[in-house]
Amino acid sequence: MTTSQLPITGIDTHAHIFNRELALAPGRRYSPDYDALAEQYLRMLDSCELSHGVLVQPSFLGTDNSFLLDALRKYPERLRGIAVVAPSICEDELEQLAVAGVVGIRLNLVGQALEDYSGDLWQAFFQRIAGRQWLVEIQRSIDDLAQILPAILSAGVNVVIDHFGLPEDGIDPQQPGHKAFLELLANQQLWLKLSAPYRSRSSAEKAHRMLEVLRAASGGVDRMLWGSDWPHTQFEDKTGYAEQFKRIQALLPDPHDWRKVLRDNPARLFKFANSI
Repeated sequence: MTTSQLPITGIDTHAHIFNRELALAPGRRYSPDYDALAEQYLRMLDSCELSHGVLVQPSFLGTDNSFLLDALRKYPERLRGIAVVAPSICEDELEQLAVAGVVGIRLNLVGQALEDYSGDLWQAFFQRIAGRQWLVEIQRSIDDLAQILPAILSAGVNVVIDHFGLPEDGIDPQQPGHKAFLELLANQQLWLKLSAPYRSRSSAEKAHRMLEVLRAASGGVDRMLWGSDWPHTQFEDKTGYAEQFKRIQALLPDPHDWRKVLRDNPARLFKFANSI
């Protein structure tokens, strides 16, 4: 992995790339009928004066990360990656991912049966991820997160929760599942993405209320990140990159918060730190 020397003006930590010619995973919930290429994504970053981005393997491509890896190798100064892999993956394969610029793995658990993440296979896997100083990124509803997070965090790995935790109707500290999740946010290994509020039908006002609840539970914004979720799969006709960037600008009007969430936090977590 090439350490970027490009000065950091801002980091988008959640985007997907693909083309319609790629083989798709069986059992997928979505099949794209258009291309979303790294070059298009970099133009989106440039349009908002953002310097770096993190590509997240889309679930409909399964564990074939080759398209993502090609982009990381082509643009090593600007991009990092989050891959999807089986927990049985060998060390040589993990090393190949690392060399290309992968810094974490993704568990997209939406619509999936939850597994026992305290089991030997998963624990050994998470410990290997922790040993590489990678992260585990999770997409799952806030209602279920407290059921699975303690076992994963116990392996010593950093965990990133996608999309505000996908709260269906906002975050209610009195709701048992929400309360249990909020109590976990004191753990310094647990990070949050302030991304894709549209996936939980959250208005700008509701997103602001959610941020205040999450900020209080986390003790500030030091473990918060932003992601555009470009190209907004399944919501392509309802939003766009510029709109999502304006949303985060409105959500974080304080320059100190902006610097933390858009620059300092992701630079450290996604291994862009030498560019600061």
